[in-house]
Amino acid sequence: MAKRVLVLNGPNLNLLGTREPGIYGAHTLKDVETLCKQTATELGLTIDFRQSNHEGELVTWIQDARKTADAIVINPAAYSHTSIAIPDAIKAVGLPVAEVHLSNIHQREAFRHHSYVSAAALGVICGFGVTGYRLALIALAEKLK
Repeated sequence: MAKRVLVLNGPNLNLLGTREPGIYGAHTLKDVETLCKQTATELGLTIDFRQSNHEGELVTWIQDARKTADAIVINPAAYSHTSIAIPDAIKAVGLPVAEVHLSNIHQREAFRHHSYVSAAALGVICGFGVTGYRLALIALAEKLK
């Protein structure tokens, strides 16, 4: 049976392709979903791809993943720097989690240099644009073997 990966996207990622393309690139969230589905197929994974602008909804999805997923890829976006609830949920479910950021958060404003989510994640990929999602899925597929 194929391993299942929940791919979560946080606030404002629904605006990819039009929101600050100099920072986040020209790809849309639909493009990211297509890349994730293609990568998952290559790796023998299945994915459930979601986006929310609401922290509580992301927390609920993480909690539900205990029963529906084997791993999580998350781009928590701005919640990386503000949310305690998201890393708490990640720790509670005990699944391997890869954190992804399109931009290199360490080259940006000082407040973006710290991610609360990173402390709960297996690993972090940042600065490689949408390719970061592919790299996260590859890493998780290896971990799930």
